[in-house]
Amino acid sequence: MRRSKRKTSGLQAAAVAAVCILFVATALLGLYKCFSKEPTPRPDQSKSASAPEDDGPLEPGDAASDALGAGQRKEHFHTILLGGLDDENGGSDTNLLVAVDAQNKRIDVVSLPRDTLLDVSWSVKKLNNAYHHGGFTQTMAEVTRLLGIPVDHYVTVKLNAFEELVDAIGGVEFDIPVDMDYDDPYQGLSIHFPKGPRLLNGEDALKVVRWRQNNDGSGYATADIGRIGTQQAFLMAAARQMLHISNWDKVRTYAEIFQEQVDTDLELANLIWLGEQALTAGSENITFHTLPGDGAGYYKGASYYVLDREAVLELVNTYFNPYQRELTLEDMHILVP
Repeated sequence: MRRSKRKTSGLQAAAVAAVCILFVATALLGLYKCFSKEPTPRPDQSKSASAPEDDGPLEPGDAASDALGAGQRKEHFHTILLGGLDDENGGSDTNLLVAVDAQNKRIDVVSLPRDTLLDVSWSVKKLNNAYHHGGFTQTMAEVTRLLGIPVDHYVTVKLNAFEELVDAIGGVEFDIPVDMDYDDPYQGLSIHFPKGPRLLNGEDALKVVRWRQNNDGSGYATADIGRIGTQQAFLMAAARQMLHISNWDKVRTYAEIFQEQVDTDLELANLIWLGEQALTAGSENITFHTLPGDGAGYYKGASYYVLDREAVLELVNTYFNPYQRELTLEDMHILVP
């Protein structure tokens, strides 16, 4: 059955924009005010990481395993979960896990597909459904359980932030990967762009990152994974433009957008420190990944994004593991049909 196109898909763009705000705009503000403070990693917990027996909300640290609780963390390594929230339907439709390795001057971002299969007790076992069982706190806890690593901090962003940020930096030069022709009168949505480079304003950029397929059924060969690739490419283009010296005089505007549209447990001084790390690392050391898996997978007759356990383990150990010891599959809770 063809999946209906939902307005919430645009929220993936908002989460993408949050990375730009988090690691660039606040850095410029920090350099201007000349103060910063490294975030404090979330304390390790010694509670079991077994699947919850009910639908009650968890604390993010509750999912850490006994073994991980005894592990020694790397210095200056932080994990942050970015979420795009659906104000109308109350869901987390997009989740990006960011690892900041300040000691090695690199930043890695992994897209967590919304249909990722979770080992949970409730019937709809998709990652984006975790929000309905305890808010973004539950989403953080499930990502921790899934990957076997702590999520230290969170950033959630509203849809309006995306358009405002793109317009604030004067638009973004972007090479649109495919011809886009889609109309949805019900949503009042019209997307018509030829393949190729063009300057996108905020409204047009949002349409490009929302687009999934044309009215005739043509589109990305890999559906949502293809859209994730476009979002990641757009993020890199936007980040390069925000880092350009010609945009440094727009720090106040960035800060105002951030304050109004973004919710986070990070302090301003923490955001400044993180932004400074982005500037120090440079765009060549910011890398994007997608959680390895099969978007055409099924579990008990329902469609899911089924993870490749070994490939996920390798990815996490290489880029997202905050511990000095390597993780094993026993540290993770990846459900495989």
